[in-house]
Amino acid sequence: MRQYELVDRVKRYNPDADEALLNRAYVYAMKAHGAQKRASGDPYFSHPLEVAAILTDLHLDDSTIVAAMLHDTIEDTATTREEIDQLFGHEIATLVEGLTKLKRLDLVSMRAAQAENLRKLLLAISEDVRVLLVKLADRLHNMRTLHFMPAEKRGRVAQETLDIYAPLAGRMGMQDMRDELEELAFKELMPEAHETIVHRLSDISGRSEKLIFEIEAALSRSMEAQGVRAVVKGRLKKPYSVWRKMNAKSIALEQLSDIFGFRVIVNDTTECYRALGVVHTSWPMVPGRFKDYISVPKQNDYRSLHTTVVGPARQRVELQIRTDEMHKIAELGIAAHALYKDGLAPDKRGLAAESSAFAWLRRTIANLAEGDPEEFLENTKLELFHDQVFCFTPKGRLIALPRGATPIDFAYAVHTELGNGMVGCKINGRLAPLVSELRNGDEVEVLSTQSQTPPAAWESLVVTGKARAAIRRASRIAVRRQYGGLGRQLVERAFQRAKRAYSDDNLKAALPRLARASVEDVLAAVGRGEMASSDVLRALYPDYHGERAHIVSEPPPKDPGWFSFPKSLGLIFKPAAAPGKTQPLSDVPVIGLDADVPVRFAEGGAVPGDRIVGIATPGEGVTVYRIDSPELARFENALDQWFDVRWDVDGKNARRFPARIIVVSINEPGSLAQVAAVVAEHDGNIENITMTRRTDDFVEMTIDISVWDLKHLTAILAQLRGKPVVNSAERAHG
Repeated sequence: MRQYELVDRVKRYNPDADEALLNRAYVYAMKAHGAQKRASGDPYFSHPLEVAAILTDLHLDDSTIVAAMLHDTIEDTATTREEIDQLFGHEIATLVEGLTKLKRLDLVSMRAAQAENLRKLLLAISEDVRVLLVKLADRLHNMRTLHFMPAEKRGRVAQETLDIYAPLAGRMGMQDMRDELEELAFKELMPEAHETIVHRLSDISGRSEKLIFEIEAALSRSMEAQGVRAVVKGRLKKPYSVWRKMNAKSIALEQLSDIFGFRVIVNDTTECYRALGVVHTSWPMVPGRFKDYISVPKQNDYRSLHTTVVGPARQRVELQIRTDEMHKIAELGIAAHALYKDGLAPDKRGLAAESSAFAWLRRTIANLAEGDPEEFLENTKLELFHDQVFCFTPKGRLIALPRGATPIDFAYAVHTELGNGMVGCKINGRLAPLVSELRNGDEVEVLSTQSQTPPAAWESLVVTGKARAAIRRASRIAVRRQYGGLGRQLVERAFQRAKRAYSDDNLKAALPRLARASVEDVLAAVGRGEMASSDVLRALYPDYHGERAHIVSEPPPKDPGWFSFPKSLGLIFKPAAAPGKTQPLSDVPVIGLDADVPVRFAEGGAVPGDRIVGIATPGEGVTVYRIDSPELARFENALDQWFDVRWDVDGKNARRFPARIIVVSINEPGSLAQVAAVVAEHDGNIENITMTRRTDDFVEMTIDISVWDLKHLTAILAQLRGKPVVNSAERAHG
């Protein structure tokens, strides 16, 4: 395309276009890219020029066309943002920068790079939707020339197009662009399926040409007889749309009832409903196949009446009834909103201000902007892919949600605080489970309380990115609050021991010395063991030079077979069969081994309820491991040593089994006693303890205990975690 041809294309729809600006951008971009070549061998400048040409078909403003010509200059040439600012103004420079990919990032994977680039793109789009229009045109031209790229790159680009850019075009209502992007990606990713469906559709089209003409003529006659002025046109579905429906429903192409579609274009909204009446009185309607997207438009601004009837020759006929304006928005989406009225360019930042599709995008980005890049990518895909259901609050407010959404998604869509406090729901006036799948027209009442924190497990129940992000955020806050409470105990006790005064206000003044932003950050860091309470003490009182805290523990026992606790507890335990101790088979209740084989439990032990496996070692007998033991990796290539063993116990089992747990507690007098008391109170038997100081504030106890079974062990761990002095209590890997 020549310089004057591009200018002519713009002036056809905007006679007042800034011709000098367009010419200056053309020349600048051509010189900036210089001798650069594309993979096809064409001059690189042909690419931004074709992107600009695609946007002229959408009748976009001068600034957008110029940004399209310049969109690769900052990334691929020596051009700087400051230079674009100076030559073309701040508005165009901001558009170009929003289209520039992130470079030289220290990211751990290609997926992370893709996710971070998507986040940057969407944040730029939220400021100015024209960034999206240029990006989609850029991707469309790259897909049109995909066959010139290296094979390993083609698949990645096509998959990214199918995952992100085509659904994004659909969400913006740009159906023509979405169809072409999906078609090009489908052809690259599944060439055999694409060729087969195209061939079959071509055969069907040839055989059905007469039938399509008859249906068009019958519809036109019926409309004319009732005084409805309408244009009727039949069409065949797109190959990717056909393949997606076949794949989703697991049916053959011949079983699809809506390979053909017919559009009825009328003059105004009133005639849409008149045309619908003509259709329904002329042919039987297929129940459940009527949708009114005029009364309740889709979030991408799509408006139309959908119905399916049994037409001539008993053929199912799918109809879309809409006005010219609705049809324009259905094809071009957000780009169809008027850019020029009475020949005057509007405020460009107000572009598509009346578009609910753009409003949806901004809300989505605001909800998903927090969190790591890959989480952002995952949640964005969730938002883009799903079709919609429409539900109502008890006061009649309409809430649009993805298909498969639950009442939890509904609550978060209404308000984040409502979702966080949710404890139950009513659907159409009846109490219902929170996992219920919502349907079109459901009225949902959310039951909530101020004291509720959403369980982390809810994350697996929701389908919207907003709900998932809010649940993760609430879980992080709850964990932070828990660590903060523990940290406050540690800090206050450290100040008491040092006989120094503590207050949050004093700690605020010392935040710079601790490199933390808030008091809560400091307390949570102490609770997690990332910072010692003595560091906080010295930050507030630099003159404090007291001794660092030290571990308090009992002297080691004289007899390694015995372990005694403080006499105040009155507890003395003698170890039973400790992990690692070899025993005759008759003493280990497992089946699957020959008699008289020496058997022992691995380090970490095993208890009834664990899945177990036996490993034979020459000269040593068989060692019983938990199936999740990392030690089993050593035997992956020695399958002849593996034995399938199972527990041989019943409900009357009256012996204990060894297990190893790791407890991290506050390092202060009495902590060990509290831990031992919990085990004793819940019928556990302590066999051995090893204590290791992790920091000034925390001590780690490795405890070998014997319990009845897995349920018993789990109950003891739960009780230990509930103690204020215990930071964590987990089973050891073994």
